[in-house]
Amino acid sequence: MKRLHVNVQVKNVSASVAFYQQLFAAEPTVVKDDYAKWMLDDPLVNFSISLSQQQEGIEHLGIQVESDGERDDMFQRLDHLEGKRFDEGDTVCCYAHSTKSWIQDPQGVSWEIFQTHGASAVKKIEKSEAEASACCDDTCCTAS
Repeated sequence: MKRLHVNVQVKNVSASVAFYQQLFAAEPTVVKDDYAKWMLDDPLVNFSISLSQQQEGIEHLGIQVESDGERDDMFQRLDHLEGKRFDEGDTVCCYAHSTKSWIQDPQGVSWEIFQTHGASAVKKIEKSEAEASACCDDTCCTAS
């Protein structure tokens, strides 16, 4: 089963957690000083917020897959799409170990296709400058 992923950048995590907790009638599954995530079943979505001092609003969209087969199928779909693509591979991002690839749609909207393998104590791994500039966002792909 695939799950839609939405990440919104916010200026105040605690105020946003309070808002979305009420909106979703659910507690977040992950809460950090700079991040929170809800793994909702109704609606079926992985919704997260990330602290940003730069820009607020929708930061990227994504599709989270559960199995290697789903991941391989989605990655093969990317092979047939035009757009700026970045294969991140196995990484740590947003307090999770994941395998992921990114693509930008014709409007420049960043889409993340990923499979999560477990939790991480750190938000992200450090990336080289070349890797960071190839990626579509600064939330999970660059050092900060």
